[in-house]
This record gives sequence, C-alpha cells and structure tokens, in this order.
Amino acid sequence: MRERLVVIGADAAGMSAASQARRLRGAGELEIVAFERGNFTSFSACGIPYWVGGEVEDRDLLIARTAEEHRARDIDLRMRTEVVEIDVAGGRVRAREADSGAEYWTSYDKLVIATGARPIRPGLPGMDAPGVHGVQTLDDGQALIDALARARGRRAVVVGAGYIGVEMAEAMIHRGYEVTVVNRGSEPMSTLDADMGRLVHEAMEGLGITMVDDAEVTAIRTGEDGRARAVATKDAEYPADVVILGIGVRPETGLARAAGLPLGGHGGLLTDLAMRVRGHGNIWAGGDCVEVLDLVSGQERHIPLGTHANKHGQVIGTNVGGGYATFPGVVGTAVSKVCDLEIARTGLREKDARRAGLEYVTATIESTSRAGYYPGATPMTVKMLAERRTGRLLGVQIVGREGAGKRVDIAAVALTAGMTVEQMTALDLGYAPPFSPVWDPVLVAARKAVRAVGQSA
Repeated sequence: MRERLVVIGADAAGMSAASQARRLRGAGELEIVAFERGNFTSFSACGIPYWVGGEVEDRDLLIARTAEEHRARDIDLRMRTEVVEIDVAGGRVRAREADSGAEYWTSYDKLVIATGARPIRPGLPGMDAPGVHGVQTLDDGQALIDALARARGRRAVVVGAGYIGVEMAEAMIHRGYEVTVVNRGSEPMSTLDADMGRLVHEAMEGLGITMVDDAEVTAIRTGEDGRARAVATKDAEYPADVVILGIGVRPETGLARAAGLPLGGHGGLLTDLAMRVRGHGNIWAGGDCVEVLDLVSGQERHIPLGTHANKHGQVIGTNVGGGYATFPGVVGTAVSKVCDLEIARTGLREKDARRAGLEYVTATIESTSRAGYYPGATPMTVKMLAERRTGRLLGVQIVGREGAGKRVDIAAVALTAGMTVEQMTALDLGYAPPFSPVWDPVLVAARKAVRAVGQSA
C-alpha cells in the first residue's frame, strides 16, 4: 500500500525533504502532498536584501525551484493553501485555500513540519500602518520595492540592527536613501560582543548611516493619510518615508503548540538527531521552526539560517525515504556585510560562555587581509574566546573588509573538531601574499589566545 507524506511549508527545509524523499522512493511507493500558504516556493530569503538593493536584478533569480518544477517530480504541491490544524491522533491536517476559503482534511502516514519563522512585529501604535515593512518572503520584498517606487521622499528608518537590519540599511544606501538605524541594543549586531559591535557601528557611520543605539521604539507616527511618517522613541522622533523592520524572527510553531508537540525554551520544535519530533515516530521537523543543538555549549538554540534548513531537509528526506541520516548540531556560524564591511562570527559570545557556566579568556588582534606590502591589503579585527585551563576554542568574531568574512570558516571547522587554540596554531593554511600574511589573522589570534590561557592557569 502506498504511503502518504504530507509536508507543511514549501521552502528550504520542506521541499528539500520532499525532493530527497522522492529521489529515494518513487511515486508508486510514496505519495507526497505539500502545502504552501504563500505565492512562492524554494526561494532564498537571505537574498531579499540584495534584490531590494538592486545587486540582484530579478526576483526569479532567488527561486531555486518553481512550483511547476516540483510538480514535474511527482510532488503534489498546493500553493496558497495554509494548514490551519494538525490532528496528531487522527494522522491528518486541515488546510484552507486562500482564494476560495474552502477547507478540507488530508491524512498522512508521515508528516514534515517546516513552517519557518515569523518576523517580530511589536504591538506598538502604528506598527501595522502602510509604509511599515517586514522582510521575510518574496512577497514582502516585492511590496517594499513597490513602496519605494511610490515614496515621495528619500528617508528610510530601519528598526533593529541585527543581520536583516544592517543588510537592509545597505540596501537603502544603494538606493540612494538617507538611512537611520534605530537599535535597542548598546551596539549593532547583538550576535557579536559589544566591543566588536562597536567596530560595526563606526563603520556604518562612516558609510553615512545614522546609528541610534540604546533606543526603544515606542510608536510609528502616521500622517493624515494614515501612512508611516516617523519612528518615535522615548527621546526623539526620526522622520521616515519608509520604515523597515529588522528586529529578528521567532519560530512559527503555533500549529505545533496547538497540536501538543514539544517546544523548547526558544519556542522552536524539539527533535532528535534524525530530525524526528521528540516522542513522535512519524513526524519530522526542520528549518527555522526548530531548535538545534549547539555543539560548543551543549544547549539548545534557535538559529534561523537557510544553510541549516537545507541540511535538515536532506536529513529528513533521507529518513522518510528509508535511508539513515542525522543532524548532529551547529556551532553558530554566520557571515554578513554592510557595503564593504564584512562581519562574521562562530561559536560563543562572552555572555553565551557565561550562561553555559564556562570560564574563558579572550584575545583580540588587528591584522590585514593580505601581506602588508601587497596592494589592496585591508585591516581586520579578530576576537577569539578560549576555555580557561583547557584552551578549547569557544568562539571567534571577525570584522573587516574584503577577505575577512569567510575566514570564520577556519574557526568553524576548528570548533566542530573540538580543537584547542594551541592546536589551531599549527594548522597548515594556504599562504601567498595576495591572500594572507605569513601568519593568517586567525592564527595570530590563536597564538595570543594560547598566551592568555597560559596566564590564566
């Protein structure tokens, strides 16, 4: 008898799972039904800021696989259809079609939940006014581009200074806007320690962006036409012709919560190493709606990244398709940029280490991307955390220009391997003057961290 796999959510994790399951099991063995409430499938949300900013010219370049392409692979993909209820005991889901409003039940033998994350939108006055834009889906990006074409002025206020916030600030700079970033934190990029975030702050101001830190937004002021005209804090108002929210996201797990599925402290679904929802042998979950194991701290975290989502999907699809795969966890690697400034981190920040009960030392160095005498060498700052006494690498943060960001991958591999900073100093990295100094900046930081560990013993 043919089994039925139902997938809720048709972006990275969901359709990776569906596609991998289809590769392993033909249509005669496994029926696949996927539901997507939006208008697009398998798209790169990470690319939206670059599309909005004009660096990516065409929206369709962000779509890895269309609905028609999925259907051609014997996947029954139902667009603009939202799953509104999961009946775990009955092994079925209830779906609602956006256009007709019709509702119906679909049974499943196996279920994949890939509902993603939703942008944080505080319940403040004016937050839902025209002219206030979140940036999570291609529809969001198109709405923002259309709004920019109609905007009467050239003032953009970005609320939040995380990855999306700084990337959208860059997009608005590319579009010739006067940009203000309002951030509740002491420095931008709360994924970095404050001393490294300060480097980002200074660089963004150098690009002409007005940075407002330690500022809690209290309201979006609107004009007589009801449209957003300013962002208000306790101390000031910042005029705006467009407001962009970059506050972050939360796991979209309302369906899972209502169905009684297990959630973690960050609101994400909890799974085992095979990405099965804990306690449910026929339900899997992946992508931005789940929590993952941090291999450095040993704690569960919510890290919404497309890299993880695609890996989750591959693991899920392999297991659903009769194979065997696991997702062991992450070290928290991420890289971003604002104009020519590259920002990268992996592992733990200082407050993460303290929260995990770890004692640590830090080492911060300044170096260059190439040999100092080679044309085009640019400065970078590397900060490294190592465990006191053992010297185990705990985290690395890098801020610099060209050639800085992807150096974090060296540290990501070292973290995954559980290396000490002393072991890192012997890494056989590639060297030539156009690419690196004789001692790569990451290794210079490791050498300094070794001395700090020795002094702390």
